[in-house]
Amino acid sequence: QVQLVESGGGLVQPGGSLRLSCAVSGSGFSITLIDWYRQTPGKQREWVAGFSTGDNTNIRDDVKGRFTISRDNAKNTLWLQMNSLKPEDTAVYYCHAFDRVLSQNVWGQGTQVTVSS
Repeated sequence: QVQLVESGGGLVQPGGSLRLSCAVSGSGFSITLIDWYRQTPGKQREWVAGFSTGDNTNIRDDVKGRFTISRDNAKNTLWLQMNSLKPEDTAVYYCHAFDRVLSQNVWGQGTQVTVSS
């Protein structure tokens, strides 16, 4: 069974940086790593950054210039580099992928990011 395993979250002061990783556990030949989402209590999960066709990337406006998404398809790993973090970036961050064989979305378990002094 394929799983997405996120890591790299934690507590950081405002202005600090974190790098989130999402690795595919299991046979990942059918997996396409696509996006990062985040969610805070009582709110809907929101899209943060992702890949569109080819290697084109898109970033939500309020993190543009601070967050960078990247991936290594050979290693089946997705990253989110987060710089100049703000308290409003506090959330659980989720990795999202698509299983091309099963034709279904795959989600990681989430990693907590807390930005606080």
